[in-house]
Amino acid sequence: MTKIRLEAISTKAPHDIEKDATKKRLETLLEELDELQNLLYAQNRHAVLVVIQGMDASGKDGLIRRVFGRLNPEGVQVASFKEPTAVELSHDFLWRIHLQAPAKGRIQVFNRSHYEDILVTRVHQMIDDDTAKKRMRAINDFEWLLHELGDTHILKFYLHTSPEERHKRLEERLSIPSKMWKYNDSDSKEAKLWPAYEKAYEDCFDHCSDIPWIVVPSDQNWYKEFVVAQTLKDTLKGLKMKYPGLKK
Repeated sequence: MTKIRLEAISTKAPHDIEKDATKKRLETLLEELDELQNLLYAQNRHAVLVVIQGMDASGKDGLIRRVFGRLNPEGVQVASFKEPTAVELSHDFLWRIHLQAPAKGRIQVFNRSHYEDILVTRVHQMIDDDTAKKRMRAINDFEWLLHELGDTHILKFYLHTSPEERHKRLEERLSIPSKMWKYNDSDSKEAKLWPAYEKAYEDCFDHCSDIPWIVVPSDQNWYKEFVVAQTLKDTLKGLKMKYPGLKK
């Protein structure tokens, strides 16, 4: 298996991808996803879990709003995983994650995910490497359980952005009123840890790729949205779903 090394992967769309044509294609994809999601819900046989990871200011919220915002909310849910509560900490680290696993017929989007427990915790030295490796094995088992026994199709996206683009977006939180609510005092402190986060992500890619990661060049929002929408559409089409007939 070829190892993922982020510095070797561009954060921008390929040069042969034309912006306006891609944005038009995205509109078509979103219409197709609306029909496919309805089919998934009606058949009630498969589930889809979409894991979205990325550095601060990689555009997770905007991506979710754009790609999933037009789908039927009855069949799509979004879960965000922030600092664990006291109740969550009293259980194993995957307890709160399993509670949000998608039911059949649904698409569940994780805005950050179980991977935070081997990323933030390692970078801030809350756990040692041995504990991190044990958690990685548990994550692989958890994803296997969902996929093999729960008929859950898992898509894992890493939104790959350049430090320059991330700094630009963080600065916008200080000057653009509609983005100021995202500002956090810890943003600048976390930015100093970006190299450590990249190293932690690469180790995560190396050890938690039974379900493969998709690294999405994300400096340009239009391309990031297109890649995620296209991948989701291909996954749903591959299920070869049919509407159920009349109930007897």
